[in-house]
Formats: sequence, structure tokens, C-alpha cells
Amino acid sequence: MPIIKHRKIFIGISIALVVLSLLAVVIFPPRAGIDFKGGALTEVAYTARPDAAVITAALAKTSVPDAVIQTSGDNEFIVKTHELTEPQKAEILSALNTPDSGMEVKSYNSIGPSIGAELRNKSIIAGILVVLAIIIFIAFAFRRVSKPVSSWRYGLIAVVTLLHDITIPIGIFAILGHFFGVEVDTLFVVAVLTVLGLSVSDTIVVFDRIRENLKNHFSSDFSETVGKSLEQVYPRSINTSLTVILVLLSLVFFGPTSTKYLSLMLAAGMFFGTYSSIFLASPLLVVVEGWQKQKAISKRK
Repeated sequence: MPIIKHRKIFIGISIALVVLSLLAVVIFPPRAGIDFKGGALTEVAYTARPDAAVITAALAKTSVPDAVIQTSGDNEFIVKTHELTEPQKAEILSALNTPDSGMEVKSYNSIGPSIGAELRNKSIIAGILVVLAIIIFIAFAFRRVSKPVSSWRYGLIAVVTLLHDITIPIGIFAILGHFFGVEVDTLFVVAVLTVLGLSVSDTIVVFDRIRENLKNHFSSDFSETVGKSLEQVYPRSINTSLTVILVLLSLVFFGPTSTKYLSLMLAAGMFFGTYSSIFLASPLLVVVEGWQKQKAISKRK
């Protein structure tokens, strides 16, 4: 199998992408949305929605010039700002209410900094708990697989691939945040947790086929067993992922603005999750098996 034969190349590509993503996060820290830093979210609808440039210019003249505006649906605007006083709120609504626009305030939500910090902390805890649950589940599911690679190593490699799968999309969003003002909010956290689930599911399918071939004593050569297992599962894995990615990309380009970046995150996570389950997780198993073999030889000497 070429993937196993050239495993160093594919592992190197993954390492390079992760390093670049981490650099992007360090250089361009992700922009926290109001869900995490606190602020106000105003949603207005129009019978005749004015041009976004007109609203942006009107907001720039207020005492809240850093307001962020985005379209929603066919006739709505969503305005994100820091926490507003009553006079500032009235000023914002006045700027949004252009002549003959027929504006209606659909919702106004204010989130304090303490609530934002609580949401951020709970999101981090949720991510940690998901990763721990995945390790425990894989270690349990593969508990009867002890040779040539221990069951807990399957769980560890799965976590490595998960970190790979979420680090790269986060790096992409850090770049989008710097150049296009894209913010990280609770929808982003939902996307990350979803990516974790999708990615580990794909990885388990590959690992399960390896386990079955080991039980059936397909070959005494572990790398050959892994290669054959990949040949058996990768067409289905790629076809399934490609179908989902195409649907998500259609939502990115043709769906509502409110779910545009959620769909983009899911598409990126799905792509790199499929890549890691085939080109990273399985080659890492072969690398670990090689290290164990070398260690055993050294001990005998």
C-alpha cells in the first residue's frame, strides 16, 4: 500500500500543517465573539433592506464605530457591539432605521463579560471531557488487541489525530479572523465538538478493520495488515466524506450567513478528519509498531 510505504511523507505533511496552524493562532489570535467576551447582539428586519455600505457608514458616525454588521436572510441585519448603554442602544437603532426602510427590531440580546467567561470555560471543559471519553472508549473497544500494538496506543493515536483535525481548522479561522473579521462563538465550539465526533468515527472504522484482519491472521507483517485494511475501507470513507463536504460547501456558498462559518468549519474538519484517519492514524500505528520492535531488539542485545 503506497500510503504505508510513503508514511513519512504523509506524517510530515500533517506535522507541517499543524505547525503552520499553531503559528497562525499565535500570530493572529482568534477573535472572540460576544458569546465569550460579552457584548450586545441586535437583529433587525426591513421591508426594504438598505445596502450594507449605507448602514456601515451610518454606524461609523455613532459613538459605537466598531460595530460589526452582517446580513441575515433576505431582509435582515445582525449588528454586534460591546455592551451598550440605553443612549447608545437608541443611537444604534436610529442609525439602522434609514428612511423608507420599514425597520423592525426582531431581537436584542446583551451578554455580560462574566457570562462570556463562563461560556468559554464550559466550552474548554466540554472539549477535555470529550477527548477523555474518546480515549476510554477506544481503549475499551480494543482491549483484546494487545499485539503487536497495545490497545491504549490506539486511543493515544486517535487523540493525536483529533488534535490534528481541530488544530488545522482553528488555524484557518485565526487567519479568517485577522483578514476578514470572522469571530469565534458558541457555534464554533459546536462545530469543533462535531468534528471530534466525525473524526474519531472515521478513525475507528479503519482501526476496527485492522483489528479484524489481525484476528484473522491476515499476515505476520503488521504493516502489510494495515495496508490491506486501508485498501478495504478508504474508498467508502472518502466517498462518504466527500458527499458530506459537498453538502456543507453548498451551505457555505448558498446558505444563510448565520451558518456560513459553521458549515465552513465542519467542511474543513471533515476533510482533515478523513485525511488523518487514512494518511495519519494508520501510518502512526506502523511507526509505533516499528518503535516497539526496535525496543525489543535492543533489550535482547
